[in-house]
Amino acid sequence: MDFAWMGWTPFTAVFFATIAGLILSMIVWEKLSPGGAPRFGVLRFETTRGDRLFVSLLGSAFIHLAWLFFVGDALWYALGLSVLYALAVFRWV
Repeated sequence: MDFAWMGWTPFTAVFFATIAGLILSMIVWEKLSPGGAPRFGVLRFETTRGDRLFVSLLGSAFIHLAWLFFVGDALWYALGLSVLYALAVFRWV
């Protein structure tokens, strides 16, 4: 199959592989420790591990888009901010 129309680059492959790896990690985590104890965080509604992963990914996308709009290149800094944001989400949300 010819996937050239999709614009696959090494960066998009790493992007999708990372998301797949995160989902697989969540599956393994759930198998090792079922349930995940839903909790109420700063958003004041009940969240599970999967909810926190989704919020982390969504927020990271917005961080990267804002970084591209306001700063431009050098997305490594945006990646660092996204990792810090994800850690904060898993800790306090």
